[in-house]
Amino acid sequence: MEFNFISIVLSFIVLYLLSALTKLEQQVKKLNYTVSQLAAQSTITNDSLNNELRQLLKADKNVTAMKRVRESLGLSLMEAKQYIDTLKAEKN
Repeated sequence: MEFNFISIVLSFIVLYLLSALTKLEQQVKKLNYTVSQLAAQSTITNDSLNNELRQLLKADKNVTAMKRVRESLGLSLMEAKQYIDTLKAEKN
């Protein structure tokens, strides 16, 4: 008797989790679509951004360049630093 009850409860839990997972997958698909649409409409290209960043680096404004990268690309502080370091390495 106890085994049947536990089986039923576990079955409901599994069904609930599958339902929640399906909903999350649908939300991720919608978000991916939205992001791709926003990227297509973006007026800032990486080339123009990179040129602006190179000018800032040439003027020794590293902090301003990192701030600009974070604002434009939505990167974390560490990712922005890596991006800037990559631009610096290309320059040399």
